[in-house]
Order: sequence, then C-alpha cells, then structure tokens
Amino acid sequence: MSSYLWPDIFLRRFFSQAVLVLFCLACIPVTISFGFEFPDLEFAPRRYVCRRADGPVAIDGKLDEQAWAAAAWTEDFIDIEGSDSPVPAHRTSVRMLWDDNYFYVAAQMEEPHVWATLEHRDAVIYHENDFEVFIDPDGDNHLYYELEINALGTEWDLMLITPYRDGGPAVNAWDIQGLRTAVQVSGTLNDPGDVDEGWSVEIAFPWEVLAQAAGRPAPPAPGDIWRVNFSRVQWETRTRDGRYEKLTDPDTGDPLPEHNWVWSPQGLIAMHYPEMWGEVMFVTNQDLEFDTSPEHEAIMAAASLMPVYYLQKQWREDHGRFASSLQELGHSSAKLPDRWTLSMETCADGFTVRLVTPHGTATVDQDGRLERTP
Repeated sequence: MSSYLWPDIFLRRFFSQAVLVLFCLACIPVTISFGFEFPDLEFAPRRYVCRRADGPVAIDGKLDEQAWAAAAWTEDFIDIEGSDSPVPAHRTSVRMLWDDNYFYVAAQMEEPHVWATLEHRDAVIYHENDFEVFIDPDGDNHLYYELEINALGTEWDLMLITPYRDGGPAVNAWDIQGLRTAVQVSGTLNDPGDVDEGWSVEIAFPWEVLAQAAGRPAPPAPGDIWRVNFSRVQWETRTRDGRYEKLTDPDTGDPLPEHNWVWSPQGLIAMHYPEMWGEVMFVTNQDLEFDTSPEHEAIMAAASLMPVYYLQKQWREDHGRFASSLQELGHSSAKLPDRWTLSMETCADGFTVRLVTPHGTATVDQDGRLERTP
C-alpha cells in the first residue's frame, strides 16, 4: 500500500471522541507495509461495576445464589473485531462479584450442541469450544493471567510475561492454586441426537494467587480498576457416526477458522492486546462511578500512547530500526492540550515515550509495557 495520511486516519478510527480531542498526530505522509497488526477500532473498552458479594457463592455452575441475583449481566458478547462484524450466532454474557477471598466470574452461553473431548489439564483448550478469562490487574500489558475452560470443566491456566506480539512466553507451568471452577450443561454433553440449551461456567479466582504478579493490592481497594476481558471460542461442526467433528476446508483439509466472541472487542483477531480489554471497577457500594474515577481518566490518557507504540513497531519493520524522534515518526505535539507534554527517548534497541498530563504520567516502551502514575 502506498503513502497516505495514515497517522491521522489511524487515530480517527482508534480513539473515542474524548481522546481525539486530547491527542492528535500530524498529517504527515508515511510509507508503510502493514506488517505489524494493530487494532482497527475506536478505543472504547466496555466497563463493568463489580459489586461485593452480599452472601456466599457456591461454585457449582448453577448461578442460583442470591449473591448472583444482585450482580448485573454484561452486554452480550460481540465479534472480536467489533460491531461491524457478524453478530454471534449464540448469546453469551457474564456476571462478576468479589469478596475478601475470591474474584468470581460466571458465564452463561447459549449452545444447541454442547461438546468437548479434551480432558487433560493444560491441554490447548481453544482447539475446541471454550470460555476464556484474561486479567491484567495493573493495566501495564505485562504479567497477566489467562484461564480457559471447556464444557467438561477441563482447565488451562497460564501467565503471560509479555504479549506474544512482543515475544512474550506463556508460562504453562504456572497454576492458580486454589482455583475453583464448575460447569453446568443444560442438555446432554456430546450427544448430537438432541438440541441443548447451553452451558454455564462458575469460577472463583483466589486473590492470594492473583496477588503474586498483580503489582497492586489484591483484593482490590474500592474504586480500583482492573483490565479484564472474556472470550468464547466457537467452531463450526457437523455430525458423523454419532460424534461431533469440525467442518474443514475442502481444499486444504484444515478446520474452518473458529469464531471468536468477546465481551470487549479487540479490533483484530487477537486477544493478547491487553490495552483493548474492558475495565472492571471493584466497589463496595453504589457511590463510585467510572465518570468520576481518576483511575479511569488515567487509563484513557495512557491509552493515547499506544498508537505511538504501534507506529514505532511498524517503523522498525519498514526501516530496520525505530524512529529516532517523534518528528521522524511523523508526530507533532502542537495540538496537545495545555499542561500536556509528550516526549520520546530512543537508543539502539528501544524507545520510551512519556506523556505528562494533569491526570498523571504514562510511559510506553518498545516491549509495549504501558505504565502510569497513578
């Protein structure tokens, strides 16, 4: 693709109107090859106010405790790329709660044909239909958690040191000690002869384990916001000899691509862009709101650094090095609001971009680590 006014167009597609007012890139032509994938979506992560449980939660997959009745359902899941993609064929939604010991997640999934065969812990669960949870407590895109579970209740838990895009390894040996999960199937598992209603999942993440790499208090203080997302992987199947099997491409014999349905859309088919995950605020009463949250404002301001990171990653693919300055990258700070300053330091192997605003300070580096104070 040839040169065009990519930075300006990129921001218009990526940011919400509020962030666009505060952060602009100069309209300077840049030759790019689109080798580095970036979210093609307005930055507007979904939000959830997570109430403290007002009673015990029995982890049995049924979601029938009084405590769950007081927890709101999230919006229905949408396609991972965003609302412009096809609407998911089956509904999915989630509830969340917390107490002194656990972060609770409950999911309800419509599914006319519930199936699962993987039975060994830490198998690659997304090779079948599954439900997935992603948690980044301090929102720095590093040291975050993932849990996948199928309709048999088989679990795969892992920790990501850095996202895959930044060369990060997945630590499969990491286990969530004390994790409690349960699955309830409304229908009959692995029986193509009938039509099922779906399946539900109930999960209790112990704070004691999440605290190991949280970088902040766990359990959270009231008003704290963690970055969280959920994904549902759904494969196209058919029935053969009384069993489910994936539909395949007749030309290659490979399974057709899976569907990825999520709570907060990613803007590309990749869950490991933590900056796009939703925001979960932990509260003990109903007085705290996102619109008056200093941390939410800081998250929104810090997010404005990610396009510079994307530009630098693309610049390195195109030129074999990082841009040496914001000016070379095609950025102008002339339109920044009053009391906002943006700077970038570079070296042979990396860079650090720093944004100072009335909401605090945020930085992002060549590894995509997004840090903010507060």
